[in-house]
Amino acid sequence: MSTSTLPTAAEAGPPAGERTAAPRKGRRRGEVSPLGRLTSHGILIVASLIALFPVAWLVFLSLGPDKDDYLRPGGIWGKMTLDNYSFVLQNTNFFDWLKSSLIVSLGTTVIGVLVAATTGYAVSRMRFPGYKKFMWVLLVTQMFPVAVLMVPMYQILSDLQLIDTYLGLILVYCSTAVPYCAWLMKGYFDTIPFEIDEAGRVDGLTPFGTFTRLILPLAKPGLAVAAFYSFITAFGEVAFATTFMLDDKKYTLAVGLQSFVSEHDAQRNLMAATAVLIAIPVSAFFYLVQKNLVAGLTAGGTKG
Repeated sequence: MSTSTLPTAAEAGPPAGERTAAPRKGRRRGEVSPLGRLTSHGILIVASLIALFPVAWLVFLSLGPDKDDYLRPGGIWGKMTLDNYSFVLQNTNFFDWLKSSLIVSLGTTVIGVLVAATTGYAVSRMRFPGYKKFMWVLLVTQMFPVAVLMVPMYQILSDLQLIDTYLGLILVYCSTAVPYCAWLMKGYFDTIPFEIDEAGRVDGLTPFGTFTRLILPLAKPGLAVAAFYSFITAFGEVAFATTFMLDDKKYTLAVGLQSFVSEHDAQRNLMAATAVLIAIPVSAFFYLVQKNLVAGLTAGGTKG
């Protein structure tokens, strides 16, 4: 005895005479068309060329042997030389300037990041009287121009006998770097769950132990951004270094670069070569922190 089953509506297919429409092939949400992809790549290439052109032009000018080659750059091709670099390294105080720049920049980075991190953590986690106003006071300090701060800072450093010392210049740079870095670190600490602090207290850690052993390892991207900003602030600053450093052997690189410019003359070929050499320490420092730089910049701005 055999049994037969009737086909279901799905199995039977559409009724006779009724045609099925083919599924529409559209772009998924977020998918970019080939034309849009080509346009975005073209814009990025153009932007990269614009950003790299000044650097390439500076390197090109540094290879010209004459100080007026920048007026006739086409003539550099036939007489490229590294004599400018040899002269800067052998006949100037370049290495003294480099030593001063590294001492001041690294000192500003260490002290500035330490103060900014503790300040940002205290404001982010503790609710003491006036904690909001305190952060606004730090922000207000950034409103004063350098010319206004020069005289009172010189008087303070003179009273403390810190004129023409690395420590004096480091403290001056920290006064500029710490307020911004404190705001940055406060915003980054706000993104770290408060439950981590509570877990540290349950495990018997002191507030300082919680900060150093639990919070700081999670805040590496924010610390990298603060360190990079502090380093760049001290490494490229000119006005304070020119005023507070009197010995030419204690000049930073940015101030030493001015020695190639006099009232009636400018050795632009030597300036270009020195500028290229100055960029090497900054590039090396950027390479060390670049893994955490983007993450720190984006995360630090999510909360304020």
